[in-house]
This record gives sequence, C-alpha cells and structure tokens, in this order.
Amino acid sequence: MFTNWLRLALLACLLAAGGAQAHETLHLDAPKPDLAPTPPMGWNSWNKFACNVSEQLIREQADAMAASGMKAAGYTYIVIDDCWQKSRDADGNIQPDPERFPSGMKALADYVHGKGLKFGLYSDAGVLTCGGRPGSAGHEFQDARQYAKWGVDYLKYDWCHTGSRDAPAAYMLMAKALRESGRDILLSICEWGSSHPGRWAHPVGHLWRTTGDIRDAWQGPKEWSHGLLDIIDMNAELWSEAAPNGWNDPDMLEVGNGGMTTTEYESHFSIWAMLAAPLVAGNDMAKMDADTRRILTNAEVIKVDQDPLGRQGRRVWRQGPLEVWVRPLQGGDRAVVLFNRGDAAAEMSVSWELLDLPTRLKADVHDLWSGRKTHGVAGRTGGRVASHGVLMLRVTPALP
Repeated sequence: MFTNWLRLALLACLLAAGGAQAHETLHLDAPKPDLAPTPPMGWNSWNKFACNVSEQLIREQADAMAASGMKAAGYTYIVIDDCWQKSRDADGNIQPDPERFPSGMKALADYVHGKGLKFGLYSDAGVLTCGGRPGSAGHEFQDARQYAKWGVDYLKYDWCHTGSRDAPAAYMLMAKALRESGRDILLSICEWGSSHPGRWAHPVGHLWRTTGDIRDAWQGPKEWSHGLLDIIDMNAELWSEAAPNGWNDPDMLEVGNGGMTTTEYESHFSIWAMLAAPLVAGNDMAKMDADTRRILTNAEVIKVDQDPLGRQGRRVWRQGPLEVWVRPLQGGDRAVVLFNRGDAAAEMSVSWELLDLPTRLKADVHDLWSGRKTHGVAGRTGGRVASHGVLMLRVTPALP
C-alpha cells in the first residue's frame, strides 16, 4: 500500500514540475477499456445552454433523447458540460451546485440510466474549469472515485487554467485515476489539439479534440471558436490518426441551433460522418423541429459514421470551392461526399478511379439524403450539388 502511495506521489510531483518530458516517465498499468469501438454518440449541454445547466434541464433532455427517436438512432450519452460544480467539501470531495442539482448527481445518473442511456460529466485538468469552477488538478484520483460512485460513464476533460502542465502527462494521470476507480468511464480528451493528441493519446483516451471550439456559423473565427469550414480544414489531414477506440474529435454538432441553414447542417452532419467523428448533439432535443430531427437521425448517414472498419475519410480532390471526400467502409463499399462550398449550385461527379475501384466495375449507388438508389452504375457517378451543400453517396460494388 505504501509503495502504491509513493508511486502516486511521484506522478503528482512530475506533473507539478510541468516538464516537457514528464509523460515519458508515466505508465498506464491497466489497458484502456474498449468503450468506443465506433465513435461515441450522445448529447452535450454546452453548445446550446453553456453554463445554464440544471437537474431539470438534464432530465428533460434525457426524456427527449429517449422519446424523440434519438436513442433509437444510436445516441447514448447525456453529458453535462461545465458549471455543474460548485465547490469542494472539507475532505476535498467535489460538490455539485445544490441549487441547480438539489437531488445530487447519483440520483440524476440513476434517472438517466433508467431511460436506458449513459451519463457523463465534465471536468478540467487545471485548478479551475473554463467556467471558473473547481478543476481536478491535484484531485484526479479523488474525483475519479467520486464519479464512479455517482455512476458516471463518460468524462469530458478540458484544458483551461493548466499553467505549465504537460498535456500527455496530465491526461495519463486522469486516465490512470479512471481505470483505478472501479468503473469503466470513457475519457474524452479536450486540449484543443495543441499537443497533437492523435500522436500520443491512443493508449490514454477514447477521443480527443483536434481544434478549438466549433461555433454555429458557416465560416470564420470568433475568439477561441471557429466556423464549420475552418474546423473541417483543420481535420482534413488527420485521417491516419483515428482508429476504433480512439477517434479524432472535431467538436460537437451545432445542428438545430439556428446559426446555419438546413443545407449547411446537412453538410455538417455528412462531413462528421466521413471524419468518423463522435456524433454529440448540441441542440435542445426537447424542442427539435422536423429538419433537425431528420438530419440527426438519418440512419444511413449514421451507419457511415459508425462503420466498424473505423477508417476516417479523406479529402481526395478539390478545385476551387468543390471537393470530393471518400471513406472506405467494411465489405468494400465506399462512402462519398461531393461537397460544394461555393455560393452557386454546381454539377459534380467522381470517377471510380478516384474511389480506388476498377474502372469497369458496376456498382449500386445510394443517395443517403434523398434515398434514391441507382443500380448498375459504371465508371462515374454524381449530380447537382446545392450551394453549401453535399451529395452523399454509398457506392456498393455489384456482385458479378
């Protein structure tokens, strides 16, 4: 027991030192639990509600996920982002805001679990969270044990107020704490891609943010956030760093929050599926309109995102505002997105050669938004693509 305590104390000292090579000294004794063989699907409170979270809100969102078709479509996690924390008690245990969460987190987790869903929370590797609430620095093992007691299934772990901490070391420490907590808890690494997590995070977490925050806009930065096109471009070359149980995370979905058009939201959802991205809704599920529900529950697009081969798609061609994205799928199919960033509709097509398929091959082509299926297509496929829109296709080689 003393040896274990000494080992943990050494880890804490290494982290406090903030040395750039500290992570090379740390080791994760327990393997990462296999909790994300396909990209996680769920909902997070931040994009729509920011710090305005409460027990009532979370119950409403769990009810809506269960009743609206979201659960049936594969969405599983209900995650409370920042501002649920209030303080620590005399023993250092993290405490939820008693006014916003009067029943406590265990009761709320039980409610979410009772809907057949999973429960997630947010914390931060710094002394404070991004919203100025208590962070987990120095309390990693204590917090992990508390989360396990409450029934937490998912931890989003942010990177504000971290000073000189080494990111790989800090996330390794929390990963170790979670694995010793007595409960399997998915770890979502949220250090904004600054330290290239795709190169070191596979043994540590189940997904890792690749950029700063997304914002509900087609293009352009604002403070620490980025528009949809900017986020896409930042992720386009990271395809080799994703694999089952370890996913690039271009941030949560803005579908339904009102800052983009329906066509742009279809593009957003389509590209996320091509990126093998976690599908974490960020809207008010209790007040979804028909288009928002249609986009978020499109079974064929979700099937691409959740493809068990786990290969992230790539941008294989671009000319001006026009792009072609391709993703290989299990069984030899290809997912294809013809993407038009421009301000006018355009005729677009893609050749079998660009899909790495034999030129003479005949294939079945399924338009995943219109539902149209065309059989025996040879050599090339395409169509008219709306401004800011996509044509998303599944190409299935025909049997000889």
